[in-house]
Amino acid sequence: MNDQVKADQSGGTAQKAGERPHDPRFPQKFLDFMAQGWGPSDVDVKELEQAQWHRQHRNRLSAAFPGETLVVPTGEEKVRANDTFFRFRAATDFAWLTGDLDPEGVLVMTPNGSGHDSVLYRRPRKGTESDEFFRSAKYGELWIGRRFSLDETRTRLGIECRDIEELESVVAEVKRADVRLLRGFDATLDERFSADDHDKELATILSELRLTKDEWELSQLQEAVDASVRGFEDVARVLPTEGAISERVLEGVFGTRARFEGNGIGYDSIVGAGSHATTLHWIDNTGQTKPGELILMDMGVENNNLYTADVTRTLPVSGTFSPLQRKVYDIVYAAQEAGMDTIKPGAKFADVHHACMRTLAEGLHELGILPESVDEAMQPDSMLYRRWTLHGFGHMLGLDVHDCANSRPEHYHKGELKENFVLTVEPGLYFQANDELVPEELRGVGIRIEDDVQVTADGCKNLSSGLPRTADEVESWLAEQRQAGPRLPQ
Repeated sequence: MNDQVKADQSGGTAQKAGERPHDPRFPQKFLDFMAQGWGPSDVDVKELEQAQWHRQHRNRLSAAFPGETLVVPTGEEKVRANDTFFRFRAATDFAWLTGDLDPEGVLVMTPNGSGHDSVLYRRPRKGTESDEFFRSAKYGELWIGRRFSLDETRTRLGIECRDIEELESVVAEVKRADVRLLRGFDATLDERFSADDHDKELATILSELRLTKDEWELSQLQEAVDASVRGFEDVARVLPTEGAISERVLEGVFGTRARFEGNGIGYDSIVGAGSHATTLHWIDNTGQTKPGELILMDMGVENNNLYTADVTRTLPVSGTFSPLQRKVYDIVYAAQEAGMDTIKPGAKFADVHHACMRTLAEGLHELGILPESVDEAMQPDSMLYRRWTLHGFGHMLGLDVHDCANSRPEHYHKGELKENFVLTVEPGLYFQANDELVPEELRGVGIRIEDDVQVTADGCKNLSSGLPRTADEVESWLAEQRQAGPRLPQ
C-alpha cells in the first residue's frame, strides 16, 4: 500500500484522515490482509451533456475579469452532530461554473493572455492502493461509495483536474492584488486572502451572470417543476376529505418524490393547515388538517443538477371552497394574473409588484377590510394593505430558490426584466387568527398561489402550468387525484 501507516507503539496504527476517535486502530497483519485480493473497479465515463454549458459559464466569467486570477471554492460538509454531517450541497456559483457536486473542490481561473486557464482542484479518489478505502468513514469507498478519479472527472466535466494538495503552492504565488476570491466557503482561503471590495464584486458579477438562464438551465428548471407537479399530485391523493392527516405526513409524501426524482427538496417545505397558512415560513409542520379548512403548501423539488422549483397551492381540505374562501382565493388569483400579464422584456420588477399589490388592495377594499381608499393605501406613506400581505410578488429562481441574490439592485428588484429570466409570481393574503380588524370568519385563513415563470420574447411562460390555478380547476383536479388514489413514485 502506497501510504500505509506503520503500527504505533500501542500496537495499533495512527489515525487517518476521516477516521473517528472510536474507530479501531488496526494491527499491521490486518492492514496487509486488506491490501490483497481486490480487482479493478474501473467505470466507463464520457463528457456530460452539461459540460459545454459550464464551459460557456466560465468563458462569460473570464470575459468579466480579464487578467485577474479567480478563485471559487465549494466548501466542505458541515457537521450536523458530533461526527455526522449534513448532506452536502455544492456551492451555487461553483456548481454553475464546473458541474462538480462533490465537497472540498476549488476552481482556479488563471489569466493566460486570451482568457483564463481553468483548473479544478479536488480530493483525488483513493482506491485499494490506500488503506483510506476502508479506514476513513468520511472518504473511504467502503463507507461512502466509489468517487470519480481526477482523470474520470476531467473527462466527465471537460475541465483540467488536479489534486487539492497542490492548491497551496498555487495560491502562495498569487499576489493579493491580482486575485478575487469567492468568500465564505473555505475558511483557509478566507484567512489567506484578506477581504476587500474586489471579492464582493466577484460575488456580484457571478450573481448577475446567472440572471439570464441558458437553454440547458431552462430545461433543468422545467424538469424540477415537472417533478414538483407530480409531488403535489402525490400529496393530493393522500389528503383525506374527512378526518385528519398530519402536515408532516404530507411533507414526507412530497419529500419522497423529491428524493426519488431529484437531489431532494429545494428548501424546507411549508405545509400549513388552517391558521398555520398565515405564518409565511411555517416549516414546523406539526399541525393536522381539518375538514372545511384550507391547506397551503409551498414546496419544490431540487433536481439532480441542483436547479429547484418553487410552487405554492392552497387546497380546500373538504374538496370545495366555502363561498368566502373562494372569494379570497379569487382575489389572490386575480392578483397573480395581473402580475403575469405585466411580465415581458423591458417591464420593471416594480411594475409586476405594483400590479399584484394593487389587485390585492382592491380585493381587500371589496371585502370591506381596507380602512381607506385603494389609492390612499397604495401610497408609499401608507401601504396599509400590506398588513395582510407582507411579502413581495416573487423572486428570481434557478440554482437557488431565491436566486441571484448578490445582484445589484439596478439589475434585479429595481431593474427591468429580460428574456429568459425565471422568477416566481406568488401573491397571497393572510388573515391572522387574532386579527380583530377582519371578520371572524376570515381569521386564520391564508391563501397563496405561486408559479414559476420564464420571461419570453413577448410575455411569459408558466413553467408550472401543469398544476391548476383557478378555484374551479383546483376543485376538479383535487377530485381527480383523490379518485386515482395513492401512488408510490415510479
